[in-house]
Amino acid sequence: MLKAIFSRKMLVSFIMGFACGLPLLLTISVLQAWMKEEGVDLAVIGMMALVGLPYTVKFIWAPFLDRFTLPFLGRRRGWLLIAQIALILSIAGLGMTSPGKSPWMVAFAAFLVTFFSASQDIVVDAYRREDLTDGELGLGSSLYVNGYRVGMLLASGGGLIMADHMPFSMVYLIMAACMLPGVLTTLLTPEPDAAMGTPKNMREAVVDPLVEYFSRQGAIWMLVFILLYKIGDTMASAMTTPFYLDIGFSKTEIGAVVKLFGFWATIIGSILGGLLMLKLGINRSLWVFGVLQAISTAGFAVLARIGHSIPALSAVIGFENLSGGMGTAAYSAFMASITNKKFTATQYALLTSLMGVPRVIASAPTGYLAKYIGWENFFISCVLIAVPGMLLLLKFAPWNSGKGLGRGW
Repeated sequence: MLKAIFSRKMLVSFIMGFACGLPLLLTISVLQAWMKEEGVDLAVIGMMALVGLPYTVKFIWAPFLDRFTLPFLGRRRGWLLIAQIALILSIAGLGMTSPGKSPWMVAFAAFLVTFFSASQDIVVDAYRREDLTDGELGLGSSLYVNGYRVGMLLASGGGLIMADHMPFSMVYLIMAACMLPGVLTTLLTPEPDAAMGTPKNMREAVVDPLVEYFSRQGAIWMLVFILLYKIGDTMASAMTTPFYLDIGFSKTEIGAVVKLFGFWATIIGSILGGLLMLKLGINRSLWVFGVLQAISTAGFAVLARIGHSIPALSAVIGFENLSGGMGTAAYSAFMASITNKKFTATQYALLTSLMGVPRVIASAPTGYLAKYIGWENFFISCVLIAVPGMLLLLKFAPWNSGKGLGRGW
């Protein structure tokens, strides 16, 4: 087992996960803290979620990355290197903006970060699916997710702690430099074999993956489920940093408790979720983990009533991240089960784009909601918004339908 974990393929999965996780929260929680500190209106902070739009529409240019091969490093690594270099420059550029004086410039710079981050995600997902055999995919995906979490921890927890001791501009320069291990990995790892071939024209790259997917029974309901399953949890998470600051927590307390402590709770949750899925199967896991996610969101409403309390914050964050890690494990297993290896980049991008819709579109008005109905009512609303996604399980994943949920559904 240790030999498999420390193999070249697994190390690459982990580092690429780290490179994909690092940029995400630089345009969400870290940027929110910076804007809050600069006195930007809460409603404007909420609307900044729209800069994450590339994550939700990345399937539009995924076929282009599938179809064309650059004259260096191969089809996957060539595009990956371009995306990573552009990402380093855009992260550094975001750090040179001024949220208090020019929020539109901040939004533009943050948009560039999310565009190149989404492009990196497309190529990394395709690389991982092609580099790993079916037998290695489970372990590789787990290491990728854990690497992703480490990247998020460094960016948000580390970033917020550093921001108490240095300007945010310096924090973003440091984060840009932290992308270098991903670049080095891209240069050193081999190009995967395209066992299924490459698209010969744009029709094969754009149309065929969609035709194959939508020819399946229940394909539309599958997409609706992916869209709604974590929407309540995601909307709540979109405004947690301003919430913590509003009820009196310092940035160091947030960084230490929410990010560092919460990180380990998420890792334990993802591992525990994987183990429970072996016993429950994906169908029942989606039910159990979905209910736990809703309960954890309600915990924020309780914290809003309690106020500044480190033990209460630790309890709420621990349970929220534990249940979130379990939910993500089931979510990822579901997505892997319905992706056709022949159309890796485009189908993966379509599914993960839908995952990103709640984070961007549904999260955009969260600042207005929190401002006008208060924190406690806001989090209660997020719990109720999660209900439709759970009800969809009655249609395609009833409790007694068996343990599996795969491509044949």
